[in-house]
Amino acid sequence: MSNVLIIAEAGVNHNGDINLAKRLIDEASEAGVDFVKFQTFKTELSISKDALKASYQNENTKINESQFEMVKKLELSFDEFSVISSYAKRKNIKFLSTGFDSDSIDFLNNLNIPFYKIPSGEITNKPYLQHIARKGKDIILSTGMATLKEVHEALEVLNKEGIGNERITVLHCNTEYPTPMEDVNLLAMNQMAKELGVKVGYSDHTLGIEVPIAAVALGACVIEKHFTLDRNLPGPDHAASLEPSELKAMVKAIRNIEQAISGSGIKEPSPSEEKNISIARKSLHLKRDVKKGKILSKDDLIALRPGDGISPMQIDNVLGRELLIDLSEGRKLSIEHLR
Repeated sequence: MSNVLIIAEAGVNHNGDINLAKRLIDEASEAGVDFVKFQTFKTELSISKDALKASYQNENTKINESQFEMVKKLELSFDEFSVISSYAKRKNIKFLSTGFDSDSIDFLNNLNIPFYKIPSGEITNKPYLQHIARKGKDIILSTGMATLKEVHEALEVLNKEGIGNERITVLHCNTEYPTPMEDVNLLAMNQMAKELGVKVGYSDHTLGIEVPIAAVALGACVIEKHFTLDRNLPGPDHAASLEPSELKAMVKAIRNIEQAISGSGIKEPSPSEEKNISIARKSLHLKRDVKKGKILSKDDLIALRPGDGISPMQIDNVLGRELLIDLSEGRKLSIEHLR
């Protein structure tokens, strides 16, 4: 099994400060994730000045402002993203960002990002999907708020532009920050894999690390998770993000689960446990002193460790047979002792 791709979603948790963005890169690199991902946008091309904030954004920011005003403060310039991309390279971590408008998509293409990540909010934006598909790169598609029909329709748009399903990974996602556990519906990930014929993963907005770990156990090949330097920082996404120590713990757990599910799938003793078979199992021993010529009965036998003699599963082949020598209580029975 190839490694699960782990994307640490810095998003806009830099709060519009390039120095905070660099610190996020530092922490992502230290945690051992595969990619650190940001969000690249020109606010004027993405949000109208009349757009309201989501309820979780109001709750987390506690500022009376429009969505446009909130997001504008979180915008970094293309020049700043060029610096951030170079900084990530120096820190030996792959840079990725989601572009939210055509200009940003084109800019990210010039940065040679390896694939495009389509956010949940754009899954019904046909011109956006077409513009990304025409770049000819592989695609990861988040599906928060979407029905299976809408996911299928988005795939059709991408397919018609030359991006086949074998080049698309679909992420199950819930667009609520944080996502209530009862709304995760993790098995929908498997439904998409089965019915759409695509690779699947999971973009998580729950609190904690349990759900992305469970997603890996269920077959996710990509995990995306928001992280922050401090959940108490001001901004819309910090409260539903992991702090650095939690990000490290998630990465470690995912890598452990990868190993745990990477076996042959055949139920058989593993190399590490073979040495314990005779120690943990039992074999037939004499329950009491028994003289030569005795016809063995159940009252003569007891199953004791170690298990390197006659298996108790073979007791029916032992009962009623004659003992060839005297044996004392506790002696391990051997087939050579029997007529």
